[in-house]
Amino acid sequence: MRITALAGGVGGARFLRGLLHHLDSRADGPHEVTVIGNTADDVTLHGLRICPDLDTVMYTLGGGIHPDQGWGRAGETFGVAAELAEYGAEPQWFTLGDRDIATHLVRSRMLGLGYPLSAVTEALCARWQPGVRLLPMSDDPIETHVVIDDPEGEPSADGTPAVKAVHFQEWWVRLHAAPVARQILAVGIEQAKPAPGVLDAIAEADVVVLPPSNPVVSIGTILAVPGLRDAIRATKAPVVGVSPIIGGAPVRGMADACLSAIGVQTSAAAVADLYSDFLGGWLVAPGDAQSPMPEGVTLRAVPLLMTDTEATAAIAGAALDLAAELG
Repeated sequence: MRITALAGGVGGARFLRGLLHHLDSRADGPHEVTVIGNTADDVTLHGLRICPDLDTVMYTLGGGIHPDQGWGRAGETFGVAAELAEYGAEPQWFTLGDRDIATHLVRSRMLGLGYPLSAVTEALCARWQPGVRLLPMSDDPIETHVVIDDPEGEPSADGTPAVKAVHFQEWWVRLHAAPVARQILAVGIEQAKPAPGVLDAIAEADVVVLPPSNPVVSIGTILAVPGLRDAIRATKAPVVGVSPIIGGAPVRGMADACLSAIGVQTSAAAVADLYSDFLGGWLVAPGDAQSPMPEGVTLRAVPLLMTDTEATAAIAGAALDLAAELG
């Protein structure tokens, strides 16, 4: 079975770990999993190109993730960050660990030599052996920016408050998504192309899965790469998603702030509606099963809390079972 998954960071990575655990328990292999990772969270800091979602998937599936945080390296130290602070080097709100810096150094050096991000990601994964084929959604640089009020700016002549754009990472990490997002913009996405292998992975899949990743700045930006959403619409494979919303609240993170920015309610049904042009099946928590879903979407209620690998494997198994029913 060939499975293609669209994934962001922590939630997507944990789901994928459960998916691989579930597939290992099945007797109908072999199975191939391709992950199309979000790159719109990427940022350049201290001259290093950082790809948080790709790295979170790679570290999680390769056994190097910090087990409690769900991001960053296990056993991390922060000597370089301490020295940067002594120099007064900014920004200091995004702390890079020493082991993590090695990944960013290798990536930045290879990108500087002209290698595309897809080739760089393949080279990094050669060390981690994540058990999946990890593809960036695009080799082209894309960065999400958030428009927020600027209290220090001059209002316009009609009294409209001043606004400014900040990188998504600054809004998310430094500001904790507290300022209301007036707009969320994926800069560069209109000119971007899917990375090599992305469209083929969708066209050749037996199942396409949407893990419980942020529907706006993770799954949403992947789908916004020109040609990618059309490819999912055109696939003959069943498309099954797992709701990142339980009982009107995100399972983790601040997806509600992102949904509010695009005028969408924080609910399992509203997120399903974002995917309604291609979604075949949707897993929700039992308490959300009574909400009306988009027409043509088959609903399945199962426990969705990824409390451990076994619980997550059960969710992944339920997604594949639903796909088999639809297929």
